[in-house]
Amino acid sequence: MKLVAEISMYPLNEQYLEPIQTFIDRLNEYGHLKVVTSATSTLVSGDYLATMQVLAKEMQRSHQEVGQAIFVCKFLNGEKMSSDV
Repeated sequence: MKLVAEISMYPLNEQYLEPIQTFIDRLNEYGHLKVVTSATSTLVSGDYLATMQVLAKEMQRSHQEVGQAIFVCKFLNGEKMSSDV
C-alpha cells in the first residue's frame, strides 16, 4: 500500500528557517521516498510503512535537536493527492 503525507513544521523558536530546511534536507536523503516541497508544506510519498517509519524517525530527531516544534500532517493512502473524487 502507498502513502502520501503532507507535512508542515513549525519550530517554536525565533530561528525557525534552519530547522525546517534541515528536516526537509534529511527527508530528501531517503532515495525510496518522493519528496516535493512547496512554500508551506512538503509532500512525502512512498510505501506506507516505510514512509511512516521515516517520518517518525525524522520528527523525533527534530524534536531532540530543536526542542519544541509543531508538526501538522495529513495522510492519504494511495499514490497522490488529487482534487478528483
